[in-house]
Amino acid sequence: MRPTEVPQLPAGVGQTLEAEGIDALYPPQQAAVEAGVTDGANLVAAVPTASGKTLIAELAMLSQVDRGGKALYIVPLRALASEKHDEFGRWEEQGVRIGVSTGNYESTEGWLGARDIIVATSEKVDSLLRNGASWVEEISCVVIDEVHLIDDVSRGPTLEVTVAKLRRLIPDLQVVALSATVGNADVMAEWLDARLIESTWRPIELRMGVHYGNAITFADGSQREVPVDRSERPTAALVADTLAGDSADDQGSTLVFVNSRRNAEAAAERLTAVTESVLTAAEAAELRAVADEARAASDTDTAATVAACIEAGAAFHHAGLTSTHRRLIEDAFRARLIKAVAATPTLAAGVNTPSRRVIVRDWQRFDATAGAMAPLAVLEVHQMMGRAGRPGRDPYGEAVLLAKDRSGFDELTERYIEAEPEPVDSKLAVEPALRTHVLATIATGFARDRPALMAFFDQTLYATQTADVRQLPLVVDRVLEYLATNGFIERDGEQLTATAMGHTVSRLYLDPMSAAEVIDGLRYAASPPAATDTEAAGTFQPASALHTETAEADPVTVTPLGVYHLIARTPDMYRLYLRSGDARRYGEICYEREGELLGRTPSEFEEVRFEEWLSALKTARMLEDWADEVDEHRIAERYAVGPGDIRGKVDTAVWLLGAAEAIAAELDLPAAPIIEARRRVEDGVRAELLGLVSIRQVGRKRARALYDAGVCDREDLRTKPKAQILRALDGRRRTTERILENAGREDPSLEDLEEVAVRTDAEPEDAGEGPSDQARLGEF
Repeated sequence: MRPTEVPQLPAGVGQTLEAEGIDALYPPQQAAVEAGVTDGANLVAAVPTASGKTLIAELAMLSQVDRGGKALYIVPLRALASEKHDEFGRWEEQGVRIGVSTGNYESTEGWLGARDIIVATSEKVDSLLRNGASWVEEISCVVIDEVHLIDDVSRGPTLEVTVAKLRRLIPDLQVVALSATVGNADVMAEWLDARLIESTWRPIELRMGVHYGNAITFADGSQREVPVDRSERPTAALVADTLAGDSADDQGSTLVFVNSRRNAEAAAERLTAVTESVLTAAEAAELRAVADEARAASDTDTAATVAACIEAGAAFHHAGLTSTHRRLIEDAFRARLIKAVAATPTLAAGVNTPSRRVIVRDWQRFDATAGAMAPLAVLEVHQMMGRAGRPGRDPYGEAVLLAKDRSGFDELTERYIEAEPEPVDSKLAVEPALRTHVLATIATGFARDRPALMAFFDQTLYATQTADVRQLPLVVDRVLEYLATNGFIERDGEQLTATAMGHTVSRLYLDPMSAAEVIDGLRYAASPPAATDTEAAGTFQPASALHTETAEADPVTVTPLGVYHLIARTPDMYRLYLRSGDARRYGEICYEREGELLGRTPSEFEEVRFEEWLSALKTARMLEDWADEVDEHRIAERYAVGPGDIRGKVDTAVWLLGAAEAIAAELDLPAAPIIEARRRVEDGVRAELLGLVSIRQVGRKRARALYDAGVCDREDLRTKPKAQILRALDGRRRTTERILENAGREDPSLEDLEEVAVRTDAEPEDAGEGPSDQARLGEF
């Protein structure tokens, strides 16, 4: 079937596809059309990576747009949302309006109502439903990308409940679910009342095998010789073999999957010895430019290391990198400039980074529940392997596991090469997942009593596949009791009503347990509970309290550290680990600054609670360092984190502090300290710079440089001598003019100003950790 023969598409779409080189649909795509995907039929497409799943989605969405509808494309990752938005952007020439939304959980994003295709994460769609975005009811088609991630314990329940709500809200909604092959695609289809397209077809052959000794043995019994010298590692030999060839077309790229960030970085550094030798002069020049961008994105050791690897034609990819680093690496890898990438499994979750060969070096990772290394799921390994082979660029794809001995070869062959992927199982019936979704279901009016609540959950995948009908009601009842006890809902017999605070918590997209922690902390700050002795309080007491004969409590001084510690105690903040020696160090900090913490410190004898308290304190101290303008490199070194971790913690803190402001307002408690703490951590500056960083193009580095030069606020930028301002900004004339214009200076031009003397890099800067050494921090 040719694209121009597909029915129900907007005029010009088929011609555009054929102009892109798609002369005929792939078999799974044709099967989807024949199953009615362009006629509004529900569909589950379980087909391998690179077999055209995205085009199936596009056909469904564009056909709905042609009928005057609106389509929603749900992705699991923000990075994938941006990628799909760019990919769908080509349809704007056909008059199709594309939008993307991933952040700001409190917004209804009204502007999206004017878009025809909207790309969003499942969390964002959930928040839109909670905040009552009116345009959601105009959606006529929803596409669920990577639907097998419903099996993920952290993100799966949100996706499952969101899809159930959309189907209930929009009775005629077309649902198209996309996934690589899963063990129970028929159950997914049953849940969604969908037709099933299941296929193993790929546009190019994928050969899966195990490397042992000096050869890869593939599933069909054939072998490819890849000798490994005694001094050589198998991974390096396999990468070198992929790159062997007389021309760029003969050479392929390699993805190496490992189980930790440290292993990814070490592997990439070792692989530079292989990749650098094959670079052409033109490739080396392009990679130097990419490396320069990577260095400019952060001043940490991680950024310097990845930039050095990029220059040599290799890279590592993990969550500790900034989004800029990840984008640079993905783009250069797709362009075949970077020849090998060592990555943690997150790269397998849908981002378009195919390669000729995939090496699954580490097939085990640490399982915190078991306290030991555990094998990866077959589905996860097959997702990694599916990255092998790019249609139009690779003649084949190869996916290889590494065995050290014969028994390892046999185990890997049986466990992964010959095995089928596991079934996808709902993870909905657990309290952490249900706390937020039960409250949201009540607050948004999807259920006003317990029978209606249970009827709603009967529409989930969990209800479709569970044989134990008692489990979910038991968990729901425990959750309802928790929500009622904490004042988020009111119960009148079977009737369920969200309180004003419950509505606020749901709208803010908070875990109710996070909200309860924040409420307790804010009330503690407003009126610390008194205790006459340690036995009465049941917790550790400040020294001042031990020597006080009255029951009067010491007042709490609300500081940024205390506020950061409060939000770091919530389940919504992923806290930093306590490493060797940290318990003692942060224990001392805890006792020194206990008067700032918004809550009573647990006893040291309550080991788990006390350790969690100190872990939150470590996280809070990192946020405090950032807000105190400590250099990013120094923070990364001090807390053993990457630049991506720093920025991820900052983003989460800004969201939670905004939520804390709203909760304080609901409780009629002072919010000024929270507002200042949020603004400082958002911009990474001390309080005196808040006015300067509010001006466009003035970040933490430029604000400190201006302040130290005597330019302290917007008014100073309007009135102080231009030469003084230019000197503070290192003589950057165009930058200075833009900042002066943004500050509202009547005449921002420097046209008549002579050159000024500025500090050079050769001049020393002050050392230490005081304010003076913050004058040249990297821009965020």
